Amino acid sequence: MYNHAYKARVMTKNATNTLMMVRPVAFTLNEQTAVDNFYQKKGTSEQNAQKLAGEEFDGFVKNLRAQGVLVEVLEDTLKPHTPDSIFPNNWISMHEDGRIALYPMKAENRRLERRTDIYEELERRGYEIGLTIDYTASENEERYLEGTGSMVLDHDAKIAYLAKSQRADEGLFRIFCKDFDYTPVVFTAYQNTPDGIGKIYHTNVMMCVTDKYVLVCLDTIHDSIERAGVETAIRNSGKQVLEISVAQKSNFAGNMLLVKGTANQLILVMSSSAYSSLTAKQIDFIQQYHTILHSDLHTIETLGGGSARCMLAEIYLTKTA
Repeated sequence: MYNHAYKARVMTKNATNTLMMVRPVAFTLNEQTAVDNFYQKKGTSEQNAQKLAGEEFDGFVKNLRAQGVLVEVLEDTLKPHTPDSIFPNNWISMHEDGRIALYPMKAENRRLERRTDIYEELERRGYEIGLTIDYTASENEERYLEGTGSMVLDHDAKIAYLAKSQRADEGLFRIFCKDFDYTPVVFTAYQNTPDGIGKIYHTNVMMCVTDKYVLVCLDTIHDSIERAGVETAIRNSGKQVLEISVAQKSNFAGNMLLVKGTANQLILVMSSSAYSSLTAKQIDFIQQYHTILHSDLHTIETLGGGSARCMLAEIYLTKTA
């Protein structure tokens, strides 16, 4: 579960100590997202899905809290039915200047996850929320930008990475970058689908930014100029490139998040599936800088098509109470 190594205790904006997670109440495979999320396994039995996903969720929360991470757990509701509520990072981001951003979602039932009572509850818990930047009107134009699923943000270097897809509109992305002062890096990443080669739906399945390196599946970027541009952006930001293979990406090795634990210890969070796919050399590289925390998320990954990073909405807001 935990792999301890050198514990970096440095100030970085690419990790927060505070996370929001939404506990599911009716977890199941979402047919609306399975159209272009090929990580979801339609043939998988959904019997006991909620029970198993709930156990995985609670185990994940327990593991994070054991390392000193502050996890704000909020509860999903039975009505309306939101099978993907366990992945809140797609509809909201919370920034250190007090702003929150609300994002347009491609699947209609995922739009129902945007509940005002969730951030009202965060305010009741002492978090200061200022201006709300609402991009959701673009759903009427069938333009989508699914939060930090579509975007991978380097808060230290103020760079935002985007793999273009039906869920990641470049125009909206550039508006976000202007609003929040990020330099955009745009590319197209591909994956194998039952119908042939298709675009990867979310950038965060193939890329994770830390304070020291960017873990990325460069083989998914077929255009050599775009690939070189991504590598250059990473290196110019002062970070190393840690490559993962397509097979490792398929095991959610790109879907990781750096967080802060006790005494600002930096922890790289991932699923057990992702961890098991890593080579000894990759693990050694990561442990030069960060402790590894992995948790069993098999049911959530198989039916939901998302993994550890998708479940974690970072809270950079100031807390007064």
